[in-house]
Amino acid sequence: MNRGTIALVLHAHLPFVRHPEYPRFLEENWLFEAITETYIPLIRMFHRLKRDDVPCRVTLSLSPTLVTMLADPLLKQRYTEYLERSIELGLKEVERTADNPELNRLAKFYLTMYERTLFEYSDMYRRDLIKVLRELESDGSVTLITTAGTHAFLPLYQNYPEAVQAQIESALMTHVTHFRRKPRGLWLPECGYYPGLEHMLKRHDLGYFFTASHAVVLAGNKAERGVFAPVRCPNGVHAFARSFELSQAVWSEADGYPADYAYRDFYRDIGYDLDMEYIRPYVHEPDVRVFTGYKYWAITGKTEDKKLYNIEQARKRVEEHAENFLYSIERTHERTRHLIDREPYFIIPFDAELFGHWWFEGIDWLERVLRGIAASDVLELKTPESYLAQHPVNQELQPAFSSWGNDGYSSVWLDGTNDWIYRHIHKCIERMIELVERFPEQDSLKKRFLDHGAREVLLMMASDWPFIMSSGTTMNYAERRVREHIHNFNVVYDNLCRNTVDTEWLTRTEKKFTIFPDIDYQIFSRHKRS
Repeated sequence: MNRGTIALVLHAHLPFVRHPEYPRFLEENWLFEAITETYIPLIRMFHRLKRDDVPCRVTLSLSPTLVTMLADPLLKQRYTEYLERSIELGLKEVERTADNPELNRLAKFYLTMYERTLFEYSDMYRRDLIKVLRELESDGSVTLITTAGTHAFLPLYQNYPEAVQAQIESALMTHVTHFRRKPRGLWLPECGYYPGLEHMLKRHDLGYFFTASHAVVLAGNKAERGVFAPVRCPNGVHAFARSFELSQAVWSEADGYPADYAYRDFYRDIGYDLDMEYIRPYVHEPDVRVFTGYKYWAITGKTEDKKLYNIEQARKRVEEHAENFLYSIERTHERTRHLIDREPYFIIPFDAELFGHWWFEGIDWLERVLRGIAASDVLELKTPESYLAQHPVNQELQPAFSSWGNDGYSSVWLDGTNDWIYRHIHKCIERMIELVERFPEQDSLKKRFLDHGAREVLLMMASDWPFIMSSGTTMNYAERRVREHIHNFNVVYDNLCRNTVDTEWLTRTEKKFTIFPDIDYQIFSRHKRS
């Protein structure tokens, strides 16, 4: 019997947030929480599987913005301080809950978690998670790929191929700098695809990408193997479509596994529950309540009367949900293996931050799934690269415009809350292309100014800001970031139009936005696009 093959794809991404002008900054916690609850626990998981000789090859996409932050000395130091504050709070919590054995047990659980994380991060990993990830790729645990430079939603820039080109080139530059090899595949941000994008990928020797299911299902010709095998674009680049049904078992907000009532409630946190006098050292000025990571309650249901989180009960549900997921894959394999002429290939992608951060028990679930696949007689893991080596000939098909966002197209990143940003961003792109043509060969100070202009354009293109505006969370910060990058680019443009350079402003701004340190403004050149 043909075995069902599976590609587990984790996409790790956070927007570039770094504010040296403040001693602490609220949105930097996005990174610190993700390192604590997702990235280091994932590394632990891979090390356990390696130790136990469990075959595991997961495709891990790392965005250039995230990689840059993980390698940044300032953010490394601030993350260490974040862990030290969390440990200090944990010691207070253990004392505060001493008269309540159940709460006290949970407080000790979190305190131990933070103490272990600080030891591993500082002593074992020497604050260098990039090195650890390189080693995981070398030993065969993961295949590392990249995504667009600042995670821009590329379909909204299809009329500006220079900008798409800049997103891809800056991504490859960052990946090679940190991981010392060029990736063979690309994660399209939000699986956002438009016909013709594959030409830009091929120009940069990228052989495959991932799409939403309907990119293949709604293609001009019928997909002979459905979403259970990749398709070959007319130019030879391959598209791997997501197995929507299997992914929804985790993704669905209504009845996906993370919604189970036994699991930890993400939103209920002592940062919002306890008196401000007690919690003030661990929130943000001026008295802005935040998540502290100390969460004592289970989801329970749609009620404010929450039950205490029961670790053992949650672990039992993890085991049941992992078994159910494996059973679902086997059933899907059984239904589809007779319908196509080769073993079905299931592409199951997730945002990495779903595991451990949003779904606290998610790393345990993922490990059980990986161990279950390794022990299965009918399932096996196979990376897209390995699959293409085994099956180099695939159906030629032109995928359709698509994304994996709500409603399947661009509505999340282009709606009434955020549409105003694009006329400004598009104008900045046009002006950046103009600057490249007006100043074709520059060096020294003027080149620095042009390079920083290119950096600001890339940063304003990030998909995170319109997404946040559309979702209605931290809208002020998202709007501030877009406006700041537009303003900064206009400073560059106005200075160059006057043939002047504000050196003090440039140096100050470069120190704040340290991403793409080796950027060359020529990545926006019309002559380089394909």
